[in-house]
Amino acid sequence: MAKSALGIAVVGIGGAVGTTMAAGISLLRKGLIGHEGLPLAELNVEGLSDYTDITFAGWDLNGDDLATAAEGHAVLDDRQLAAVRDELSQIRPWPAIGNERFLSLIEGDNKIAGGHRAVIDRLRSDLAGFKEACGSAVVINLASTEKLSVEGTDALNDIAAFEKALDDDSPEISPAMLYAYASIAEGVPYGNFTPSTSADIPALIQFAEKQNVPIAGKDGKTGQTFIKTVLAPALKARALHVDGWYSTNILGNRDGLALSNEDSLASKVKTKQSVLDDILGYHVDDHIVDIRYYRPRGDDKEAWDNIDIRGFLGQTMQIKVNFLCKDSILAAPLAIEIARCLDLARQRGEAGIQEHLSVFFKMPMNKGGSPVHAFHLQEKMLLDWLAG
Repeated sequence: MAKSALGIAVVGIGGAVGTTMAAGISLLRKGLIGHEGLPLAELNVEGLSDYTDITFAGWDLNGDDLATAAEGHAVLDDRQLAAVRDELSQIRPWPAIGNERFLSLIEGDNKIAGGHRAVIDRLRSDLAGFKEACGSAVVINLASTEKLSVEGTDALNDIAAFEKALDDDSPEISPAMLYAYASIAEGVPYGNFTPSTSADIPALIQFAEKQNVPIAGKDGKTGQTFIKTVLAPALKARALHVDGWYSTNILGNRDGLALSNEDSLASKVKTKQSVLDDILGYHVDDHIVDIRYYRPRGDDKEAWDNIDIRGFLGQTMQIKVNFLCKDSILAAPLAIEIARCLDLARQRGEAGIQEHLSVFFKMPMNKGGSPVHAFHLQEKMLLDWLAG
């Protein structure tokens, strides 16, 4: 492993997205695929790591090597898996945090034992060794969606109170928060690609600023919400009033299984519902978001949108969108780009929330006021920042 490499430590490395990330970089390194799907591939930005200089490790409750895990997810075709099997088989997940209170449907024996402080020590040790081997590292959380945390409590609002909650093994502290804390404590940038409450709590935002560590999140904007944040600004620009927007989708991968738990589903729906009113500037009473686990589809996700709009003379019209997409094929390149940008932010000495990465997230963290959701505005923020 080259010391100049960027190491991406993935929470949930054995999942469909994590294995697709690792496989994709290996295939790219071998010249077997192109740069399709990688939004920043055509940009020449000083300090932004080359894709072929990226290496992977991470945590997962399933201890299978990544070749075995990838075979089970069936995202790669047979030729692609055969081409990278040797590389993937050499990556075995580190033991991960298992807590049924926050995530009840995803199980595995590859677990870290102990209280909060012992868990953090183990996570930091994993990261320290990885960072030493690579030269630099970033953590990307791709774990299954946890149930909604009770935000606004004292333990989550202040870093001193959070530290005490860690000492007391408080049940308010979720696995996602422990990963974020360990990453920040180790000086490693952290990106939350999940809807789970993590580095977005005030206590960890304070901690990231204090430690001079870049953070970003949350919930990767890959499919249906991506389309929504492209279409909604166009409708607003044409003064077409949105009377209702019905969004539903089905998926059958591990993320879909986690979302069949009502508590985890509530976290996901919250992030998907947040964008429309902010873009349009008014409340859409009939904005409905529905997500269903449908096992036969596996990683092939299907999203339907029905949009009822009203135009000149009060006449009504409809737009219907049917997006048949591959969840991990959309998500993996975005997670890679987030990691590259967070590493660049670290090199530039930037700390705390990286608002310019909003284009990658459904519920982007921001430093005050309402977040920017419109895709074209988010893209401009990112390109301006990359230009320095």
